[in-house]
Amino acid sequence: MTAVVVAVGLGPAGPELLTAAARAAIEEIPRRYLRTARHPSAVAVPDATSFDDLYDRAETFPEVYGAIVDALAAAAAEHGRVLYAVPGSPRVAEATVAALQEDPRVELEVVPGLSFLDLVWDRLGVDPVTAGARLVDGGAFAVDAAGERGPLVVGQCWSRQVLSDIKLAVTDEAPESAVILHHLGLPDEVVRSVAWEDIDRSVEADHLTTLWVPRLAAPVGVEMLRLAELVRALRQRCPWDRAQTHQSLTRHLLEESYEVLEAIEALERPDGSTDPDAFSHLEEELGDLLFQVYFHATLASEEGHFDLSDVARGIHDKLVVRHPHVFGDVKVDTPDQVMSNWERIKRDEKGRSSLMDGIPAHLPALHYANKVQRKAASVGFDWPSVDGPLAKVAEEADEVRAEITAGGDAAGPAATASARLTHEVGDLLFAVVNVARHVGVDPEAALRASTSVFRSRFAEVERLAAERGIDVHGAGIEVLDGLWDEAKEAEGAVAPREEKKADNRQ
Repeated sequence: MTAVVVAVGLGPAGPELLTAAARAAIEEIPRRYLRTARHPSAVAVPDATSFDDLYDRAETFPEVYGAIVDALAAAAAEHGRVLYAVPGSPRVAEATVAALQEDPRVELEVVPGLSFLDLVWDRLGVDPVTAGARLVDGGAFAVDAAGERGPLVVGQCWSRQVLSDIKLAVTDEAPESAVILHHLGLPDEVVRSVAWEDIDRSVEADHLTTLWVPRLAAPVGVEMLRLAELVRALRQRCPWDRAQTHQSLTRHLLEESYEVLEAIEALERPDGSTDPDAFSHLEEELGDLLFQVYFHATLASEEGHFDLSDVARGIHDKLVVRHPHVFGDVKVDTPDQVMSNWERIKRDEKGRSSLMDGIPAHLPALHYANKVQRKAASVGFDWPSVDGPLAKVAEEADEVRAEITAGGDAAGPAATASARLTHEVGDLLFAVVNVARHVGVDPEAALRASTSVFRSRFAEVERLAAERGIDVHGAGIEVLDGLWDEAKEAEGAVAPREEKKADNRQ
Protein backbone atom coordinates (compact mmCIF):
# COMPACT_ATOMS: atom_id res chain seq x y z
CA MET A 1 0.00 0.00 0.00
CA THR A 2 1.39 3.38 -1.07
CA ALA A 3 1.70 5.92 1.74
CA VAL A 4 0.36 9.26 0.48
CA VAL A 5 0.17 12.63 2.23
CA VAL A 6 -2.13 15.16 0.56
CA ALA A 7 -1.05 18.68 1.60
CA VAL A 8 -3.93 21.14 1.37
CA GLY A 9 -3.69 24.92 1.64
CA LEU A 10 -6.20 26.55 3.97
CA GLY A 11 -5.64 30.04 2.62
CA PRO A 12 -4.55 33.13 4.53
CA ALA A 13 -7.74 33.93 6.45
CA GLY A 14 -11.24 32.49 6.97
CA PRO A 15 -12.95 29.52 5.27
CA GLU A 16 -14.47 31.78 2.61
CA LEU A 17 -11.05 31.92 0.92
CA LEU A 18 -10.69 28.11 0.63
CA THR A 19 -10.45 26.86 -2.94
CA ALA A 20 -12.93 24.35 -4.35
CA ALA A 21 -10.12 21.83 -4.76
CA ALA A 22 -9.19 22.18 -1.10
CA ARG A 23 -12.81 21.64 0.00
CA ALA A 24 -13.05 18.55 -2.21
CA ALA A 25 -9.87 17.01 -0.76
CA ILE A 26 -11.04 17.68 2.80
CA GLU A 27 -14.36 15.99 2.09
CA GLU A 28 -12.78 13.06 0.26
CA ILE A 29 -10.07 12.05 2.79
CA PRO A 30 -11.39 11.02 6.21
CA ARG A 31 -8.02 10.80 8.02
CA ARG A 32 -7.19 14.48 8.56
CA TYR A 33 -4.38 16.40 10.25
CA LEU A 34 -3.84 20.11 10.90
CA ARG A 35 -0.44 21.67 11.35
CA THR A 36 -2.19 24.06 13.71
CA ALA A 37 -5.76 24.59 14.78
CA ARG A 38 -4.85 28.20 15.57
CA HIS A 39 -5.88 29.40 12.14
CA PRO A 40 -9.19 30.96 11.01
CA SER A 41 -9.82 28.22 8.39
CA ALA A 42 -9.12 25.30 10.72
CA VAL A 43 -12.86 24.99 11.35
CA ALA A 44 -13.26 23.85 7.74
CA VAL A 45 -11.39 20.62 8.55
CA PRO A 46 -13.68 18.65 10.89
CA ASP A 47 -12.51 15.69 12.97
CA ALA A 48 -8.84 16.61 12.42
CA THR A 49 -5.89 15.96 14.68
CA SER A 50 -3.76 19.05 15.19
CA PHE A 51 -0.07 19.20 16.00
CA ASP A 52 -0.36 22.16 18.34
CA ASP A 53 0.77 20.02 21.26
CA LEU A 54 4.15 19.57 19.54
CA TYR A 55 4.61 23.34 19.42
CA ASP A 56 3.88 23.46 23.14
CA ARG A 57 6.30 20.66 24.03
CA ALA A 58 9.24 21.06 21.65
CA GLU A 59 12.08 23.50 22.22
CA THR A 60 12.81 24.38 18.57
CA PHE A 61 10.88 24.66 15.31
CA PRO A 62 13.06 22.03 13.53
CA GLU A 63 12.17 19.60 16.31
CA VAL A 64 8.45 20.35 15.76
CA TYR A 65 8.72 19.94 11.99
CA GLY A 66 10.58 16.65 12.28
CA ALA A 67 8.00 15.25 14.68
CA ILE A 68 5.13 16.30 12.35
CA VAL A 69 6.74 14.60 9.36
CA ASP A 70 7.32 11.42 11.37
CA ALA A 71 3.71 11.39 12.56
CA LEU A 72 2.35 11.92 9.06
CA ALA A 73 4.60 9.23 7.59
CA ALA A 74 3.41 6.74 10.23
CA ALA A 75 -0.24 7.66 9.65
CA ALA A 76 0.09 7.36 5.88
CA ALA A 77 1.78 3.97 6.24
CA GLU A 78 -1.15 2.81 8.37
CA HIS A 79 -4.07 4.35 6.46
CA GLY A 80 -2.67 4.69 2.95
CA ARG A 81 -3.82 8.26 2.31
CA VAL A 82 -4.00 11.12 4.81
CA LEU A 83 -4.83 14.80 4.55
CA TYR A 84 -2.50 17.42 5.95
CA ALA A 85 -3.94 20.96 6.07
CA VAL A 86 -1.59 23.92 6.43
CA PRO A 87 -2.14 27.70 6.58
CA GLY A 88 -1.85 29.60 3.30
CA SER A 89 -0.50 27.61 0.37
CA PRO A 90 1.58 24.46 0.95
CA ARG A 91 4.44 25.58 -1.28
CA VAL A 92 4.89 29.01 0.32
CA ALA A 93 7.11 29.19 3.42
CA GLU A 94 5.94 25.79 4.67
CA ALA A 95 8.91 23.85 6.04
CA THR A 96 6.96 20.67 6.81
CA VAL A 97 5.76 20.32 3.23
CA ALA A 98 9.31 20.81 1.95
CA ALA A 99 10.46 18.07 4.34
CA LEU A 100 7.67 15.74 3.20
CA GLN A 101 8.75 16.30 -0.41
CA GLU A 102 12.18 14.89 0.44
CA ASP A 103 10.98 12.05 2.69
CA PRO A 104 11.24 8.63 0.95
CA ARG A 105 8.59 7.12 3.23
CA VAL A 106 5.71 8.99 1.59
CA GLU A 107 4.40 10.30 -1.70
CA LEU A 108 3.34 13.93 -1.53
CA GLU A 109 0.38 15.43 -3.35
CA VAL A 110 -0.18 19.19 -3.09
CA VAL A 111 -3.48 21.06 -3.35
CA PRO A 112 -2.46 24.73 -3.66
CA GLY A 113 -4.31 27.40 -1.77
CA LEU A 114 -4.50 31.16 -1.70
CA SER A 115 -1.26 32.43 -0.15
CA PHE A 116 -0.99 35.27 2.32
CA LEU A 117 1.21 36.88 -0.34
CA ASP A 118 -1.79 37.27 -2.64
CA LEU A 119 -3.47 39.43 -0.01
CA VAL A 120 -0.23 41.30 0.65
CA TRP A 121 0.13 42.33 -3.01
CA ASP A 122 -3.53 43.37 -3.14
CA ARG A 123 -3.43 45.46 0.03
CA LEU A 124 -0.19 47.16 -0.96
CA GLY A 125 -1.19 47.62 -4.59
CA VAL A 126 2.17 46.16 -5.62
CA ASP A 127 3.12 43.95 -8.57
CA PRO A 128 5.83 41.74 -7.00
CA VAL A 129 7.48 41.01 -10.36
CA THR A 130 7.76 44.65 -11.36
CA ALA A 131 8.88 45.66 -7.86
CA GLY A 132 11.40 42.82 -7.61
CA ALA A 133 10.11 41.93 -4.14
CA ARG A 134 11.66 39.14 -2.13
CA LEU A 135 10.12 37.03 0.65
CA VAL A 136 12.23 36.45 3.79
CA ASP A 137 11.52 34.70 7.07
CA GLY A 138 11.12 37.01 10.05
CA GLY A 139 12.85 34.57 12.37
CA ALA A 140 15.92 34.47 10.13
CA PHE A 141 15.84 38.09 8.94
CA ALA A 142 19.45 38.92 9.87
CA VAL A 143 20.66 36.07 7.63
CA ASP A 144 18.02 35.95 4.87
CA ALA A 145 18.08 39.73 4.30
CA ALA A 146 21.89 40.03 4.29
CA GLY A 147 22.99 42.17 1.37
CA GLU A 148 19.40 43.07 0.41
CA ARG A 149 18.14 46.60 -0.16
CA GLY A 150 14.50 45.66 -0.61
CA PRO A 151 11.69 45.63 -1.21
CA LEU A 152 11.16 42.80 1.27
CA VAL A 153 8.09 40.94 2.45
CA VAL A 154 8.99 39.65 5.90
CA GLY A 155 6.69 36.77 6.77
CA GLN A 156 6.17 34.77 9.95
CA CYS A 157 6.58 37.77 12.25
CA TRP A 158 4.78 35.75 14.88
CA SER A 159 5.81 37.65 18.01
CA ARG A 160 6.89 41.05 19.26
CA GLN A 161 10.35 39.58 19.86
CA VAL A 162 10.70 38.62 16.19
CA LEU A 163 9.79 42.17 15.15
CA SER A 164 12.24 43.56 17.69
CA ASP A 165 15.04 41.34 16.34
CA ILE A 166 14.26 42.55 12.81
CA LYS A 167 14.49 46.16 13.96
CA LEU A 168 17.79 45.61 15.73
CA ALA A 169 19.29 43.71 12.77
CA VAL A 170 19.35 46.92 10.72
CA THR A 171 22.16 48.76 12.47
CA ASP A 172 23.07 51.36 9.84
CA GLU A 173 20.75 53.86 8.19
CA ALA A 174 17.50 52.16 9.12
CA PRO A 175 14.50 52.98 6.92
CA GLU A 176 12.15 55.67 8.14
CA SER A 177 9.09 53.40 8.07
CA ALA A 178 7.63 50.03 7.14
CA VAL A 179 4.12 48.67 6.64
CA ILE A 180 2.54 46.29 9.13
CA LEU A 181 0.02 43.85 7.63
CA HIS A 182 -1.91 42.05 10.34
CA HIS A 183 -4.82 39.57 10.13
CA LEU A 184 -5.31 40.10 6.39
CA GLY A 185 -8.75 39.02 5.22
CA LEU A 186 -10.22 39.04 8.74
CA PRO A 187 -12.58 41.59 10.32
CA ASP A 188 -9.78 43.09 12.45
CA GLU A 189 -7.37 43.48 9.54
CA VAL A 190 -4.62 46.10 10.00
CA VAL A 191 -2.59 47.63 7.17
CA ARG A 192 -0.71 50.75 8.16
CA SER A 193 2.64 52.45 7.82
CA VAL A 194 4.60 52.78 11.06
CA ALA A 195 7.89 54.38 12.01
CA TRP A 196 10.74 51.86 11.93
CA GLU A 197 11.43 52.24 15.64
CA ASP A 198 7.77 51.35 16.35
CA ILE A 199 7.41 48.15 14.28
CA ASP A 200 7.50 45.98 17.41
CA ARG A 201 4.97 48.19 19.20
CA SER A 202 2.32 48.79 16.56
CA VAL A 203 0.28 45.54 16.89
CA GLU A 204 0.08 42.47 19.11
CA ALA A 205 1.97 40.31 16.63
CA ASP A 206 1.02 36.68 15.96
CA HIS A 207 1.36 34.06 13.20
CA LEU A 208 -0.80 36.25 10.89
CA THR A 209 1.52 39.28 11.04
CA THR A 210 3.66 40.36 8.08
CA LEU A 211 6.05 43.27 7.52
CA TRP A 212 6.62 45.14 4.25
CA VAL A 213 9.94 46.96 3.93
CA PRO A 214 9.91 49.00 0.71
CA ARG A 215 13.59 49.84 0.89
CA LEU A 216 16.53 49.44 3.23
CA ALA A 217 18.87 52.41 3.21
CA ALA A 218 21.78 50.05 3.81
CA PRO A 219 21.79 46.29 3.34
CA VAL A 220 21.79 44.03 6.36
CA GLY A 221 25.36 42.78 6.79
CA VAL A 222 26.65 45.81 4.90
CA GLU A 223 29.91 45.95 6.88
CA MET A 224 30.80 42.41 5.81
CA LEU A 225 30.14 43.33 2.19
CA ARG A 226 32.22 46.50 2.51
CA LEU A 227 35.15 44.48 3.83
CA ALA A 228 34.89 42.04 0.92
CA GLU A 229 34.93 44.96 -1.52
CA LEU A 230 37.91 46.49 0.27
CA VAL A 231 39.97 43.31 -0.03
CA ARG A 232 39.18 43.11 -3.74
CA ALA A 233 40.23 46.76 -4.16
CA LEU A 234 43.50 46.16 -2.33
CA ARG A 235 44.27 43.20 -4.58
CA GLN A 236 43.73 45.38 -7.65
CA ARG A 237 45.43 48.59 -6.59
CA CYS A 238 48.01 47.94 -3.84
CA PRO A 239 51.39 46.51 -4.99
CA TRP A 240 52.00 44.74 -1.65
CA ASP A 241 48.57 43.11 -1.49
CA ARG A 242 48.78 42.16 -5.16
CA ALA A 243 52.04 40.31 -4.52
CA GLN A 244 50.70 38.10 -1.72
CA THR A 245 49.99 34.37 -1.95
CA HIS A 246 48.46 31.84 0.43
CA GLN A 247 51.99 30.84 1.43
CA SER A 248 53.29 34.38 2.00
CA LEU A 249 50.36 35.16 4.28
CA THR A 250 50.85 32.18 6.62
CA ARG A 251 53.06 34.04 9.09
CA HIS A 252 50.57 36.92 9.21
CA LEU A 253 47.72 34.51 9.89
CA LEU A 254 49.72 32.92 12.71
CA GLU A 255 50.68 36.28 14.21
CA GLU A 256 47.11 37.59 14.10
CA SER A 257 45.84 34.40 15.75
CA TYR A 258 48.27 34.80 18.64
CA GLU A 259 47.41 38.48 18.99
CA VAL A 260 43.73 37.50 19.35
CA LEU A 261 44.72 35.04 22.08
CA GLU A 262 46.72 37.74 23.85
CA ALA A 263 43.75 40.12 23.67
CA ILE A 264 41.45 37.48 25.13
CA GLU A 265 43.84 36.87 28.02
CA ALA A 266 43.92 40.61 28.71
CA LEU A 267 40.15 40.69 29.29
CA GLU A 268 40.54 39.42 32.85
CA ARG A 269 42.41 41.42 35.47
CA PRO A 270 44.63 39.69 38.08
CA ASP A 271 41.85 40.03 40.66
CA GLY A 272 39.42 38.11 38.41
CA SER A 273 37.38 41.13 37.31
CA THR A 274 36.82 41.99 33.65
CA ASP A 275 38.54 44.95 32.02
CA PRO A 276 35.92 46.73 29.84
CA ASP A 277 38.60 48.69 27.96
CA ALA A 278 40.24 45.44 26.84
CA PHE A 279 37.22 44.57 24.69
CA SER A 280 38.04 47.33 22.22
CA HIS A 281 41.47 45.76 21.77
CA LEU A 282 39.89 42.33 21.24
CA GLU A 283 37.53 43.86 18.66
CA GLU A 284 40.50 45.28 16.77
CA GLU A 285 42.45 42.01 16.83
CA LEU A 286 39.42 39.98 15.69
CA GLY A 287 39.13 42.42 12.78
CA ASP A 288 42.76 41.76 11.83
CA LEU A 289 42.12 38.03 11.92
CA LEU A 290 38.91 38.38 9.91
CA PHE A 291 40.87 40.29 7.27
CA GLN A 292 43.13 37.26 6.88
CA VAL A 293 40.10 35.01 6.28
CA TYR A 294 38.74 37.41 3.67
CA PHE A 295 42.16 37.70 2.01
CA HIS A 296 42.61 33.94 1.63
CA ALA A 297 39.05 33.56 0.30
CA THR A 298 39.68 36.35 -2.22
CA LEU A 299 42.89 34.70 -3.43
CA ALA A 300 41.06 31.39 -3.88
CA SER A 301 38.24 33.14 -5.75
CA GLU A 302 40.70 34.73 -8.16
CA GLU A 303 42.12 31.28 -8.87
CA GLY A 304 38.64 29.85 -9.47
CA HIS A 305 38.62 27.50 -6.47
CA PHE A 306 36.09 28.97 -4.00
CA ASP A 307 34.91 32.30 -2.65
CA LEU A 308 33.83 33.73 0.70
CA SER A 309 30.25 32.53 0.18
CA ASP A 310 31.53 28.98 -0.26
CA VAL A 311 33.53 29.29 2.95
CA ALA A 312 30.51 30.57 4.91
CA ARG A 313 28.18 27.99 3.36
CA GLY A 314 30.63 25.18 4.04
CA ILE A 315 31.11 25.96 7.72
CA HIS A 316 27.37 26.56 8.14
CA ASP A 317 26.44 23.20 6.64
CA LYS A 318 29.23 21.38 8.48
CA LEU A 319 28.12 22.76 11.84
CA VAL A 320 24.52 21.77 11.15
CA VAL A 321 25.62 18.19 10.41
CA ARG A 322 27.95 18.13 13.43
CA HIS A 323 25.12 19.25 15.77
CA PRO A 324 22.40 16.60 15.32
CA HIS A 325 21.30 17.30 18.90
CA VAL A 326 20.39 20.85 17.82
CA PHE A 327 19.20 20.39 14.24
CA GLY A 328 18.17 16.72 14.35
CA ASP A 329 16.65 14.17 16.68
CA VAL A 330 19.77 13.08 18.58
CA LYS A 331 19.50 13.45 22.37
CA VAL A 332 22.50 14.50 24.47
CA ASP A 333 22.81 15.62 28.08
CA THR A 334 26.47 16.52 28.56
CA PRO A 335 29.27 18.33 26.70
CA ASP A 336 31.21 15.03 26.64
CA GLN A 337 28.39 13.38 24.70
CA VAL A 338 28.44 16.28 22.25
CA MET A 339 32.18 15.84 21.69
CA SER A 340 31.81 12.07 21.28
CA ASN A 341 29.16 12.59 18.58
CA TRP A 342 31.33 15.26 16.96
CA GLU A 343 34.32 12.94 16.70
CA ARG A 344 32.21 10.07 15.31
CA ILE A 345 30.60 12.27 12.65
CA LYS A 346 33.93 13.82 11.72
CA ARG A 347 35.55 10.39 11.41
CA ASP A 348 32.75 9.20 9.14
CA GLU A 349 32.94 12.37 7.00
CA LYS A 350 36.67 12.14 6.48
CA GLY A 351 36.83 8.35 6.13
CA ARG A 352 39.49 8.20 8.84
CA SER A 353 40.55 4.95 10.41
CA SER A 354 42.17 6.45 13.50
CA LEU A 355 40.98 9.02 16.02
CA MET A 356 44.39 10.64 15.72
CA ASP A 357 44.09 11.26 11.98
CA GLY A 358 43.75 14.93 11.16
CA ILE A 359 45.46 16.34 14.27
CA PRO A 360 48.03 18.88 12.97
CA ALA A 361 51.46 17.76 14.14
CA HIS A 362 52.73 21.36 14.11
CA LEU A 363 50.35 22.62 16.77
CA PRO A 364 52.02 24.24 19.82
CA ALA A 365 53.27 21.32 21.91
CA LEU A 366 50.97 21.77 24.92
CA HIS A 367 47.92 22.18 22.68
CA TYR A 368 49.04 19.16 20.64
CA ALA A 369 49.30 16.99 23.75
CA ASN A 370 45.94 18.22 25.04
CA LYS A 371 44.20 17.47 21.73
CA VAL A 372 45.69 13.97 21.50
CA GLN A 373 44.58 13.21 25.07
CA ARG A 374 41.06 14.53 24.40
CA LYS A 375 40.77 12.33 21.31
CA ALA A 376 41.71 9.25 23.33
CA ALA A 377 39.39 10.25 26.16
CA SER A 378 36.46 10.55 23.72
CA VAL A 379 36.38 6.74 23.49
CA GLY A 380 36.90 6.18 27.22
CA PHE A 381 40.68 5.78 27.25
CA ASP A 382 41.25 8.06 30.24
CA TRP A 383 41.91 8.19 33.96
CA PRO A 384 38.68 7.95 35.94
CA SER A 385 39.68 10.97 38.08
CA VAL A 386 42.43 13.56 38.45
CA ASP A 387 44.12 11.36 41.09
CA GLY A 388 45.59 9.21 38.31
CA PRO A 389 47.29 12.05 36.42
CA LEU A 390 48.53 13.61 39.68
CA ALA A 391 50.17 10.32 40.67
CA LYS A 392 51.63 10.07 37.16
CA VAL A 393 53.20 13.54 37.52
CA ALA A 394 54.94 12.42 40.74
CA GLU A 395 56.09 9.21 39.05
CA GLU A 396 57.47 11.05 36.00
CA ALA A 397 59.19 13.64 38.21
CA ASP A 398 60.97 10.80 40.03
CA GLU A 399 62.08 9.35 36.70
CA VAL A 400 63.43 12.74 35.59
CA ARG A 401 65.32 13.03 38.87
CA ALA A 402 66.72 9.52 38.46
CA GLU A 403 67.86 10.26 34.91
CA ILE A 404 69.58 13.45 36.03
CA THR A 405 71.37 11.54 38.79
CA ALA A 406 72.44 8.81 36.35
CA GLY A 407 73.64 11.23 33.70
CA GLY A 408 77.30 11.04 32.76
CA ASP A 409 78.02 7.70 34.53
CA ALA A 410 78.00 4.11 33.20
CA ALA A 411 74.51 4.68 31.84
CA GLY A 412 76.06 5.75 28.55
CA PRO A 413 77.57 8.65 26.65
CA ALA A 414 76.26 12.15 27.19
CA ALA A 415 74.32 12.21 23.88
CA THR A 416 72.40 9.05 24.82
CA ALA A 417 71.77 10.28 28.35
CA SER A 418 70.46 13.59 26.93
CA ALA A 419 68.02 11.73 24.66
CA ARG A 420 66.73 9.71 27.61
CA LEU A 421 66.41 12.82 29.75
CA THR A 422 64.52 14.59 26.95
CA HIS A 423 62.17 11.63 26.80
CA GLU A 424 61.55 11.66 30.57
CA VAL A 425 60.97 15.44 30.66
CA GLY A 426 58.51 15.00 27.80
CA ASP A 427 56.65 12.34 29.77
CA LEU A 428 56.50 14.72 32.75
CA LEU A 429 55.06 17.53 30.66
CA PHE A 430 52.56 15.15 29.05
CA ALA A 431 51.42 14.09 32.54
CA VAL A 432 51.03 17.73 33.61
CA VAL A 433 48.84 18.36 30.54
CA ASN A 434 46.71 15.41 31.64
CA VAL A 435 46.21 17.02 35.05
CA ALA A 436 45.23 20.31 33.44
CA ARG A 437 42.72 18.59 31.16
CA HIS A 438 41.10 16.75 34.06
CA VAL A 439 40.55 19.94 36.04
CA GLY A 440 39.29 21.90 33.03
CA VAL A 441 42.34 24.13 32.56
CA ASP A 442 43.75 24.97 29.14
CA PRO A 443 47.46 24.14 29.62
CA GLU A 444 48.56 26.47 26.82
CA ALA A 445 46.68 29.43 28.34
CA ALA A 446 47.78 28.52 31.88
CA LEU A 447 51.47 28.36 30.98
CA ARG A 448 51.23 31.52 28.90
CA ALA A 449 49.60 33.37 31.81
CA SER A 450 52.19 32.14 34.32
CA THR A 451 55.01 33.05 31.95
CA SER A 452 53.55 36.54 31.52
CA VAL A 453 53.43 36.93 35.31
CA PHE A 454 57.05 35.81 35.61
CA ARG A 455 58.08 38.18 32.83
CA SER A 456 56.40 41.23 34.42
CA ARG A 457 57.80 40.40 37.88
CA PHE A 458 61.31 39.97 36.50
CA ALA A 459 60.98 43.33 34.75
CA GLU A 460 60.17 44.79 38.19
CA VAL A 461 63.28 43.07 39.61
CA GLU A 462 65.33 44.77 36.90
CA ARG A 463 63.72 48.13 37.70
CA LEU A 464 64.42 47.78 41.43
CA ALA A 465 68.01 46.75 40.72
CA ALA A 466 68.60 49.72 38.42
CA GLU A 467 67.05 52.06 40.99
CA ARG A 468 69.58 50.84 43.60
CA GLY A 469 72.57 50.67 41.31
CA ILE A 470 72.71 46.86 41.29
CA ASP A 471 74.04 45.04 38.21
CA VAL A 472 71.69 42.05 37.77
CA HIS A 473 74.38 40.14 35.83
CA GLY A 474 76.63 39.81 38.87
CA ALA A 475 74.20 40.35 41.76
CA GLY A 476 73.88 36.68 42.75
CA ILE A 477 70.83 34.61 43.56
CA GLU A 478 70.37 35.88 47.12
CA VAL A 479 70.14 39.52 46.03
CA LEU A 480 67.89 38.71 43.07
CA ASP A 481 65.70 36.53 45.26
CA GLY A 482 65.21 39.40 47.67
CA LEU A 483 64.26 41.74 44.85
CA TRP A 484 61.87 39.07 43.54
CA ASP A 485 60.09 38.96 46.92
CA GLU A 486 59.75 42.74 46.89
CA ALA A 487 58.22 42.61 43.42
CA LYS A 488 55.68 40.02 44.56
CA GLU A 489 54.78 41.94 47.69
CA ALA A 490 54.39 45.16 45.70
CA GLU A 491 51.72 43.58 43.49
CA GLY A 492 49.97 41.98 46.49
CA ALA A 493 50.65 38.48 45.22
CA VAL A 494 52.01 37.07 48.47
CA ALA A 495 51.93 37.78 52.19
CA PRO A 496 55.06 38.02 54.37
CA ARG A 497 58.35 37.18 52.80
CA GLU A 498 59.01 34.17 55.02
CA GLU A 499 56.14 32.28 53.30
CA LYS A 500 58.20 32.13 50.11
CA LYS A 501 59.47 28.73 49.05
CA ALA A 502 63.19 29.06 48.41
CA ASP A 503 63.09 26.70 45.42
CA ASN A 504 60.11 28.34 43.67
CA ARG A 505 60.74 31.86 42.38
CA GLN A 506 57.26 32.30 41.03
